[in-house]
Amino acid sequence: MAGSIGQVETRFFTFGSEEEPFVLKCGSRLTEVTLAYETYGELNADCSNGVLVFQALTGSQHAAGFNPAIPEIGDIWTEENHMGWWDGFIGPGKPIDTDKYFVICVNYLGGCYGSTGPASINPQTGERYGSTFPNVCFADIVDSQIRLLDHLGITKLHAVTGGSIGGVLALSLATRYPDKVDIVIPFAAGLQTTALQRIHNYEQINAIQTDPNFNGGDYYDGPGPTGGLSLARMISHKTFVSLRDLRLRARDEVLDIDDGPGFYDLTHPLESYMRHHGDKFVARFDANSYIRIMHAWQTFDLAREAGHEDLSELFTACKHQRYMVFSIDSDVCFYPDEQEEMVRHLELADVPKRWITVHSDKGHDSFLLEPELFAPHLVATLEGY
Repeated sequence: MAGSIGQVETRFFTFGSEEEPFVLKCGSRLTEVTLAYETYGELNADCSNGVLVFQALTGSQHAAGFNPAIPEIGDIWTEENHMGWWDGFIGPGKPIDTDKYFVICVNYLGGCYGSTGPASINPQTGERYGSTFPNVCFADIVDSQIRLLDHLGITKLHAVTGGSIGGVLALSLATRYPDKVDIVIPFAAGLQTTALQRIHNYEQINAIQTDPNFNGGDYYDGPGPTGGLSLARMISHKTFVSLRDLRLRARDEVLDIDDGPGFYDLTHPLESYMRHHGDKFVARFDANSYIRIMHAWQTFDLAREAGHEDLSELFTACKHQRYMVFSIDSDVCFYPDEQEEMVRHLELADVPKRWITVHSDKGHDSFLLEPELFAPHLVATLEGY
C-alpha cells in the first residue's frame, strides 16, 4: 500500500574553489557552487538504485513529502511549496517506490530555492550576484548535478526522469553522459525549442525586464519587478493548463483588485483566475532566476551539447539505455508531435523505447496532477518489464 514519506528536509552540497572553479559553458567561472537537494529512500550497497528527478520550470528540490521551512532561503518558501510537487509519484509503494529506489532531486543551478543563483551572495564581493550572475545552460545544470552524484557515490543511475524542461534535462544527461544511466523517462518534453515556445518565453522575459522596478536585475534592495513577474506567470500558465480546465478552475466571481490608475477593471472570472495565479507566484519565485532558466530554455541545443552535428546522431551512444516516452494529448506547451520526433530519432538509433500517449483534459500539467494515468507504465519501465 502506498504511504507518505512524511516530513523531509533540504540538504546542501558545496563545491568549487579559487583554484578549481566551476566553469560554465559561457566561459564564466563560479568559485563556489551550492546545490540544494533532497533524497528519499535508501541507497543500496552497490549504489545501483539511484533515480534522479529533474524539476520542471519553477519547481524545486522538494519533490516529495512535507517540508515546512528552509531557513536558509527565508520567506520565498511559501505554503504552496510545503508539499512535494511530485508527492503523488514518489514514496513507499508509489510509482517511484522509495522502498526500492533512492530518489534524488536538486534545485537548478541558477535557481532560487537554495542553489547558487542570482539572489545568492557572491563570495568575492559579499553582495548578491543580481545582474552579475552569469547565464547558465542546461548542460551546466546537468554538469553541476553530476558533481552531486559523484559526491553521493553514484557512478550509474538506475533511471533519470523529469517532466517538461525537466524531461529535456533528463535527455541532456542521458546523451551527454550515456554510461551514467540505464533508463530514461521524459514526460511531456522535446528535443528542441519550438517557435511557439520561443515566442512565449520571450514574452515572459520581456514582461520582467520592462518592469520599471527590474533595475537591470539589481532590485534586491527595492520593491522588485512584481508586476512583470506576475505577467510572466500568466503568459506561461495558459500553456500549462488546457482551456477546458481553465474554465472549470475559474471561480464564478471577479476579484476586486486595485491596479492603481487606469480605466480597465477585471470583467471575467478567467481574468481573476489568471491574475490570482500570477500574484501568488510572485511570493515564491525570484525574477532573475526565472530569466536565467528561460535563457537556458531558449538557447539549449541537445545535439551540439552532446558533441554531435545534428539530432540524427543524438542517441548513437544510447543503445544500452531504455526509454519510456510520455505524451499528453491535450498538451499545448510540448505538443505530442514533439515526442513523436523524439521517438523517430530513437528508432533511427535502434534505442529500445516505449511511447505512451496519456489522454487527459488537464493539459501539460497532467504529469504533475494525475499520477494514476502514468503509474502502470512508469512502474513497469523502472522494474524492467
